[in-house]
Amino acid sequence: MKLTFLGTGTSQGIPIIACKCPVCLSTDKKDKRLRTSALVEVDGQTIVIDSGPDFRYQMLRANVQQLDAILFTHEHKDHTAGLDDVRAFNWVNKKAVDIYAEKRVQASLRQEFSYVFAEFRYPGIPQLNLIDVENKAFQINDTGILPIRAMHLKLPVFGYRIGDMAYITDANYISSEEKEKIKGVKVLVLNALRKEKHLSHFTLSEALALIEELKPESAYLTHFSHQLGFHQEISKELPENVFMAYDGLTIDI
Repeated sequence: MKLTFLGTGTSQGIPIIACKCPVCLSTDKKDKRLRTSALVEVDGQTIVIDSGPDFRYQMLRANVQQLDAILFTHEHKDHTAGLDDVRAFNWVNKKAVDIYAEKRVQASLRQEFSYVFAEFRYPGIPQLNLIDVENKAFQINDTGILPIRAMHLKLPVFGYRIGDMAYITDANYISSEEKEKIKGVKVLVLNALRKEKHLSHFTLSEALALIEELKPESAYLTHFSHQLGFHQEISKELPENVFMAYDGLTIDI
């Protein structure tokens, strides 16, 4: 299995005008963070986790030629806004894209992309198959997927375990029962927004404490605000088995 970080950033804390903070002006490519998304290549399939506003460019940048499914963690626009751009994969791959999401998230997608689900289907609109996700294991063809329930303040979100990898973003609480699903993974991907306390995201120290509790072989942090700081500097503060992910990073699991 191969995991590629399409984006490791967040809209959180970024002003609507161009940001002139030191991190955003950094010349280090690892400090250039598009909205958080991931690409999983497994069992001959290409699965994306979340399609945020930067989805089109992220897929072009990673030279992705095939898209079989999208797993949604939750309905916030920084994780769903790029869904329209699956139409290019409909055209190239000659098939609809399977969209896996819980019913609440599907309702949001139907509202935000109403033209996709309208009775009159305009030619060229995205072709999607909405498939229910509940808090139990399911299959995407030969690939087993295990949802992991987490909380984003009061909003229930899903992380996903795929083989020896677990991916969780936009969370600040995971119950003991759900943590059991994560134990034994080789690679854990976890959000770490910034150092200061936040009402709905794990901070850096909270993420590191959870990693220490769950004891994966290695862990990769994602979903950074520019408030966290420079990639090079934060990396020096991390335990030897914890890494600060960056856009374009690919790891074999």
